[in-house]
Order: sequence, then C-alpha cells, then structure tokens
Amino acid sequence: MVEAEAPRPARGAALERLPLLALAALSLIAGLWGGLLRVGVALPIPTGAVIADHGALMVCGFLGTLIAVERAVGLGRRWAYAAPVLTGAGSVSLLVGAPFWLASLAVVLGSGIFLAASLGVMARQRAIFTLTPALGALAWVVGNLQWCLGLPIFQLVLWWAAFLLWTIAGERLELSRVRRPPRSARLGFYSVAALLGVGLVVLHWNAGLGSQLSGAGLLAFALWLARYDLARRSVRQRGLPRFIAICLLSGFLWLGLSGALLIHFGPLAPGLPYDAILHAFFLGFVLSMIFGHAPIIFPAVLRVPIVYHPLLYLPLVVLHASVALRLAADLGDLLGLREWAGALHVVSIVLYAGTLLLTNRRGCPSIKATPTYSE
Repeated sequence: MVEAEAPRPARGAALERLPLLALAALSLIAGLWGGLLRVGVALPIPTGAVIADHGALMVCGFLGTLIAVERAVGLGRRWAYAAPVLTGAGSVSLLVGAPFWLASLAVVLGSGIFLAASLGVMARQRAIFTLTPALGALAWVVGNLQWCLGLPIFQLVLWWAAFLLWTIAGERLELSRVRRPPRSARLGFYSVAALLGVGLVVLHWNAGLGSQLSGAGLLAFALWLARYDLARRSVRQRGLPRFIAICLLSGFLWLGLSGALLIHFGPLAPGLPYDAILHAFFLGFVLSMIFGHAPIIFPAVLRVPIVYHPLLYLPLVVLHASVALRLAADLGDLLGLREWAGALHVVSIVLYAGTLLLTNRRGCPSIKATPTYSE
C-alpha cells in the first residue's frame, strides 16, 4: 500500500531512497550469483555468504528491504526508514565478512521496526487489509529470529513465505473492496489466512502435520485470489492493466502448485522436492507479483514516471519458462537442466530491468504508470 506521504520535497525524498534501493539491488545480485553457484554454474566465489546465505539475501536483503521502503513511504514517518536501512545493511554486511550474529541481529531489528510501521498503518485504518500485512510483518520477525538463532533455513522458510504471501494478499484484498466481495468471500479469506497461521505454529511440534496445513493454506490462498482478485476483470482490458492481470493470474497458479507440492512432499527437508516447492513460490509466485506491480510501485517510491510497453511480456515468458524447467529438473531428477533453469531465472530478471530502462530511456509511446494500485 502506498498512501499519501507527509509533506516533503517529493524529488528530494525520492533521491534519499536510492541508497536503500541500492542495498536491495546488491542483495539481489549476490543472491542471484549464489543461486547460480548452487545449481552448478561455474562462477568465481567472491564470498561464502553468496552460497550459504542465498535465501536470506533474496528474502531479507532484496524483497524485505524493498517492501520496507514501500511501507515507510506509505506511513510517511522518517523513523520507518530505519527498517530498510537495517535489513539492507545487515544483509549486505554478510558479503563483507561481518560476524553472522551482528548481521542477522541487524536484520531482526530492521524487521521489528518494519512491524512497528505496519502496525502504524493499521492504526490509521483498522481493517482486515491492513491487519493481514501486519501479520506478514510479524511472520518476518519470527522467521528472522529463528534465522538469527541458527535454525536451518528449511525449518523457518515457511515463515518467510508467509511474510510475503500475507503482504501481497492484504494489498490484493484492499483492491477487492472495489467489487465489494460477498460476506462468504470475506469469511473465506479469514479462514485461509488462519489455516496458514495454524500450519506455521503446528510446524514446530509436528513437522508433517504443520507442512500439510501450511501447504493447504498456500493452495487455499491461490484459489481465493484466483476467484476474487480484480485480475479476473482487468485481464479483459488493454495495456498495463492487462499485463498486471496476467502477471497476477499466472503467479496464482505457481502459488497453488507450491501448496500442492508441499502437501504431497512435506515436511520440508533439503532435496530436490524442497527446491521445487521453494522456487515455485519465491520465483513463480513472488516474482510474478513484482513484475506486475513494479511499473506502479516504482513511480510511487521514486517519483518518476514509468512507461509500460508490451516488451515487458518477454521477460515474463522467460520467467515462467525458467520456473517450469526448474520444476521439471527437480521432479524428474534431471540435474543438468537445473543449470539452464538457473541461468534463465537470471536472464528473466535482467531482461525485465533492461526493458524498463530501455523503454523509459527512449520514451516509447505507450501507457504511463501512475503511483497508484488502481487497475
């Protein structure tokens, strides 16, 4: 959610956010580098953290920092920017050899401030669509605390997944108010959110049952979003609204598949099925959401117009092809294909960023995105 910011020089405020986005970008680059090394691509190893902390760099350093910047913009309070400063700096400090306890503690503190900012947004408007992202912020804090305490990633990664899912679902629920969903839809949303929450709690006492419930929560969220999200209507439009809708609807498919795989293969443990579940969620679902909303979020954060162009469909297709190839390689035990899939993951992200830069630099005639989530 991007709300009205407290009165400040808009351009100056946007420039102040660039270092925070640079921290997120560094984490992204390091995370992608580590991901390529993990699938066997022959690359130099600049630091062991790019491999060992691949997941934390992507979720906390990249995604978490970006979302924390957006939340600080929405709240309009300077103290809220301490969240992305700490999560971004803490994640990047892993790359320069900082002690793990210090870097992870910075991320925990940053996510705690992010939770406070989320509660601040909820205090302004008490509603389920502000409560849900606040629950996501709480899930991030819980996941980060477990990471700081040294728990294996496979034991805590569903808390990170819940952080992203509840954040996205809350924002999509806010948009669904335009259609005034029936009472049954609202009750359904409460139920699926509670199902995922129960699964996360049970996970620490009974890994098998907790995985089943969490997977059911992911699948139920996908079905709810596919049924009630505005994307079902906006996909009939043209230009940017249609592009966003296709990103969302395709992302919902990956979300549902990740839930189904978790139900089938759970509990989570290192291995190829684990790899398939994580990449269906974090790449197929989460990156589809980013691809769809970046042309709208960036103008709100940076105060610069973003031009939509149909070329953006190309990286989206490459993204989905790469995730499909990754899952085929994992589930079919075709290890050689994992290198190609990993390379295509990176190509899709580079293509997307390059397309945005190229079309805006050349001023391609198309639809200009405005800083709003309206579709």
